[in-house]
Amino acid sequence: MGQKGASTASTLGGVYKKFKPHMLMISTQLGYTFLYFITEASFNHGLNPHVYITYRHIVAGVVMLPFAYFLERGQRPKLTFALFVEIFILSLLGIGLTLNTYFASLRYTSPTFVASMVNTIASLTFVIAVFLRLEVINLRNPRGIAKVLGTLISLAGVMTMTLYKGPIVRNLWRPLILIQGNNAPHEHWLKGSLLTVSSCITWSIWYIMQAYTLKRYPAQLSLTTWMSIIGGAQSAVFTAFVQHKRAAWTIGFDIDFWSVLYGGVICSGAIIFIQLWCTEEKGPVFVTMFNPVGTILVAILAYFVLGERLYTGSILGALIVIIGLYMLLWGKEGDERVDIKSEEPKDNNAQKIDSAGKDALYGEP
Repeated sequence: MGQKGASTASTLGGVYKKFKPHMLMISTQLGYTFLYFITEASFNHGLNPHVYITYRHIVAGVVMLPFAYFLERGQRPKLTFALFVEIFILSLLGIGLTLNTYFASLRYTSPTFVASMVNTIASLTFVIAVFLRLEVINLRNPRGIAKVLGTLISLAGVMTMTLYKGPIVRNLWRPLILIQGNNAPHEHWLKGSLLTVSSCITWSIWYIMQAYTLKRYPAQLSLTTWMSIIGGAQSAVFTAFVQHKRAAWTIGFDIDFWSVLYGGVICSGAIIFIQLWCTEEKGPVFVTMFNPVGTILVAILAYFVLGERLYTGSILGALIVIIGLYMLLWGKEGDERVDIKSEEPKDNNAQKIDSAGKDALYGEP
């Protein structure tokens, strides 16, 4: 009985270890799903998106700082000037540019649309990698053809969501939960679409650069803290130029406060740390494989629970994007198999770090 129990525990432990990254990434999608709605409600309540980004990352930096300082005291590498510049650019890509355009687009579109567009990050990264000659395309191989077709199909889905709104899908019942402002009309759909696309492009570059930075600065908690502090400062400077009203910086103990707190602690703190860990363990491509999970969750909540308007163009475009995404991932699976066969790892730590950098070279987040 003792040996049988030990064997079962060992098996369960092995299964948990194998699927730990998968469970963590699903949890991040659950966290992001709630973020879409609490931020939209907060923006409709009057909170400026750029002020939100600034406060959110200040909160994240303050909360993460003691954990990073004490838990990674022995493994944190020396911060050279060159490395600081690299983290500064990384923060600008992932926070200053990406999140400011990303959340601003929510004012002109909808959570369902924005969540759907996130699925294009893998395809956009593939295009950027090809342009930078970091991605090898073999059109004589079925998987190479799948990568190209998957990218083209995903981009076609993006164009569908951007240019074709389509008729509204009729709600089957009244909203089960009413969030203040969630039924407000979204104007300037094209403007919001362009903002979302630009955020996805910078997001793709951020994921590629992230894998490289982790090789030189493998302290995920400290890197998360640095990005939050620097990104919050960058956003504050930008916001000071575009928002001159002092009242815009004042938030009360209401939906705005909880939105900032949730975004800072959960999304800019815990979720970014989880993604960095998964990037180092499984590579950036693995991280983006779970974006469709968030899309599905957002669509279900938006339509069935909150009564969000759902357009046929968004549904059609999202389906096209997901089909293209998984064609691209199927094609990239061949790259990973070749890499595994062609290299014998010298040690476990080197294998983990090299796999993250290799995935960045061959494609995306």
